[in-house]
Amino acid sequence: MKKLCLILVSVFLLCLVSACSNSESGSGSSKVTLRYGIWDKNQKPAMQKIVDEFQKKHPEINVKIEVTPYDQYWTKLETAATGKSLPDVFWMNGPNFIKYSSNDMLMPINNLTKKDKVNLGNYPKALVNLYTFKGKTYGIPKDFDTIGLFYNKKLFDEAHIPYPDETWDWDKLKAAAKKLTNKEKGVWGIAARMENQAGFYNTIYQNGGYVISDDKKKSGYDQPETIGGLKFWIDMIKDGSSPTQAQMTETTPSALFESGKVAMIYDGSWMQIEYEQNEYTKDKVDVAPLPKGKKKANIIHGLANVVAANTQHKKEAQEFLAFLGSKKASLIQAKSGTVIPAYNGTQKLWVKSNPNVNLQVFIDSAKYAVPLPSSKNTSKWWDDETKILNKAWGLEIPVDEAAKTLAKKMNKDLAEEH
Repeated sequence: MKKLCLILVSVFLLCLVSACSNSESGSGSSKVTLRYGIWDKNQKPAMQKIVDEFQKKHPEINVKIEVTPYDQYWTKLETAATGKSLPDVFWMNGPNFIKYSSNDMLMPINNLTKKDKVNLGNYPKALVNLYTFKGKTYGIPKDFDTIGLFYNKKLFDEAHIPYPDETWDWDKLKAAAKKLTNKEKGVWGIAARMENQAGFYNTIYQNGGYVISDDKKKSGYDQPETIGGLKFWIDMIKDGSSPTQAQMTETTPSALFESGKVAMIYDGSWMQIEYEQNEYTKDKVDVAPLPKGKKKANIIHGLANVVAANTQHKKEAQEFLAFLGSKKASLIQAKSGTVIPAYNGTQKLWVKSNPNVNLQVFIDSAKYAVPLPSSKNTSKWWDDETKILNKAWGLEIPVDEAAKTLAKKMNKDLAEEH
């Protein structure tokens, strides 16, 4: 009897050890732990609510959120990629996407679309295109931002100028900027700042130009239409409708707008909370669509959730990715009011979060949006933009000279990528 008891106890202990060893492992496990990498601590509460909802339906999957500050995120991610220890699921942005997808670090999601777990038609087309490389889509859009024309209603009223609306074009904007400029009061009509995403990228595409070719091999900065999109801003510095580059370096354009020194500014949807909460601009600010050039255009950017190509939990990671891209997850995100959810039809909650500002402008702009230009090594030619175009904004060299110089440098950078 003693021998039988010892045998039974031994068998029980072996089973217990076996169960414990498999509880957090990959295949054949009872529970899998996924690592989810993000960079914004302000969004963690909403992300945790999404994780909690996911785990209700998938109790066998545990999701651990890992928050890394943005200024450390990409360095840490690159180190993890080199060491083959990327999070199972993580945030990706446009400027870094091609570098990761072209080096086979991301898992294509085409399998999820075939299984009808993800319908890419539920997201803005330009945003889906942003995370597509060589015919394969790698990310499910999480959120997006577009650009609007913020304006100071008080300054418009004092100048007896009607507020900007969807009928405005470049000519109307320039005329209003001149009328709003009051040198005696130290007020300018607009801030013609040297900013790519929220500034000159928009006017380049509105003028029929482009920043980078579709095949990512050629710069568009030497094209007449692109140069015209840059000239739009520099002309307003020259005629005094905007502060000079030196003045906008000393005091940021946003600060000038918030202090009532600038009547209009192109800015992203992410700035609406700051302008609304600012003591001076509160209740004085609204937003209108960007004035039309030769055509309508608006730069769109947004994050996507992606899966690491070498994840040890492919099935579970895909399940979580599909839920992150669901309407339910987007509604949870929308209620937080931090970002515009990418899932079509869920943005109404975000629009209602600030009834004092016409936030619908940012949603409508997605219909004719252009993805934020990017390549395998975006940061390199972004640095070139800053160094070279700064001289044109400072009126040190003609804009066409700066643009053509930039095109040569950028083409060299792009050639090295290929």
